[in-house]
Amino acid sequence: MNASQLLKFFEARRRREEPLVLVTVFDTQGSTYSKAGARMLIDQNGDFQGMLSGGCLEGDLAVRAKIVVESGSPQVVTYDLSQDDELWGLGIGCDGLMRVFLQPLIHGSGYQPFAALADILRGHSMAVATTVIESTSPATPPGATVIRNDAGAQVFGMSDDCAEALTAAVPAVAEQGLSSVSQVQIGDERLLVLNALVEPPPRLLVLGAGLDAEPIVRFASELGWRCTVVDHRQAYIDNGDFGRADTALCVPADNLADMLELPEFDFAIVMSHHLVSDRSYLRQLAATDISYIGLLGPANRRERLLSDLRQSGTDLGDRLHGPAGLDIGGRGPAAIALSIMAEMQQQSRRRC
Repeated sequence: MNASQLLKFFEARRRREEPLVLVTVFDTQGSTYSKAGARMLIDQNGDFQGMLSGGCLEGDLAVRAKIVVESGSPQVVTYDLSQDDELWGLGIGCDGLMRVFLQPLIHGSGYQPFAALADILRGHSMAVATTVIESTSPATPPGATVIRNDAGAQVFGMSDDCAEALTAAVPAVAEQGLSSVSQVQIGDERLLVLNALVEPPPRLLVLGAGLDAEPIVRFASELGWRCTVVDHRQAYIDNGDFGRADTALCVPADNLADMLELPEFDFAIVMSHHLVSDRSYLRQLAATDISYIGLLGPANRRERLLSDLRQSGTDLGDRLHGPAGLDIGGRGPAAIALSIMAEMQQQSRRRC
């Protein structure tokens, strides 16, 4: 899921007060394109953002979404892809089973619970969304949701007491780092519940706005990452192709920490090709908790910078990756950018 594209799709429909359907994978078995917690949105015309099956099932989901919009009632659908030749005639051959939950989002209810999920995706901290998929209790109907993060809990479609009982009964997903579905018992009632992580897309700080920074920004944008580009040279900012970055700023290298909230970033790549500036960037990044700090350039350049920093008492530990990027072969800005983004993407999965 590209969170940035999903949010743009959502905001465009919300401005027009159009109904939507939130489709969430809540259970899988075997080989499937998506796993529990994956989401997509479908509008009343069948247009959608996000993919749950690589395009194989989205057409059928669009038809079902229209029924959900018209009825105002959620729906559970099971796709057994191991039997697709007989059921769908698509020859997918995924040999997996996927169960999805479709729930309506309307203007009258403030597009909840997705509006709250959207706020999480725009923010900085992870949350856990607990959604009732099936229920024997009128007090906790399908679609009722609790969203919890460090700021507290938001409750939709049930009372606070029910929400408290529900969250006490489900596993501690945040500690496990995995979304999962579970059967829970609350009194005499039985519920099928999805406990899903909601993770804001990573924030990437690109320090240097040369030509080789442009493909970094493009790849980051394709992944849905939020990207800020900084350079101490105004001409580089003005002439660079950084339209897909969230922000592109001209900031003196020594003023970086004064101008930006560095702890908000998850990743940083130092690539100004200017030794003094790179040294200043690394010194300021060392004072943060950013877990991945990439450095462009050969190993001897890295050692020179690290030696200078050690003399001033600055230590980056094992957070510095330089030369940045996985060894995937290839030359030129695009190949180097791909190797760097691949390494950061690999690192991002370890945050979970």
